Amino acid sequence: VQLQASGGGLVQTGGSLRLSCKAPGMITSTFWSAEKAWYRQPPGNQRELVAQISGDSTNYLDSVKGRFTISRDNSKKTLNLQMNSLRPEDTAVYYCKLRIGERDYWGPGTLVTVSS
Repeated sequence: VQLQASGGGLVQTGGSLRLSCKAPGMITSTFWSAEKAWYRQPPGNQRELVAQISGDSTNYLDSVKGRFTISRDNSKKTLNLQMNSLRPEDTAVYYCKLRIGERDYWGPGTLVTVSS
């Protein structure tokens, strides 16, 4: 299973970005049932969970609550992360992850840089 991530880039403080993660080779029903999440790894720090979605349930890192929104389009097999009111501390490489059974599939990572 290969995941394709896009949407990263350079943005000023207060700006917005939308990350997308596509799973073109995955069966739609498998994508639908997978646990889906976005992680990030800030420079010099460990990878952390940013947001996850399972069914209709979502969970967010405290520091992004109210600013980030995770969503999915099962028909397009796409996982999204809308990021608003970005801050310099949001600078990181962002990764999407799908969990299918006991196995995790990671996207390649996309760099988000927020300038002050």
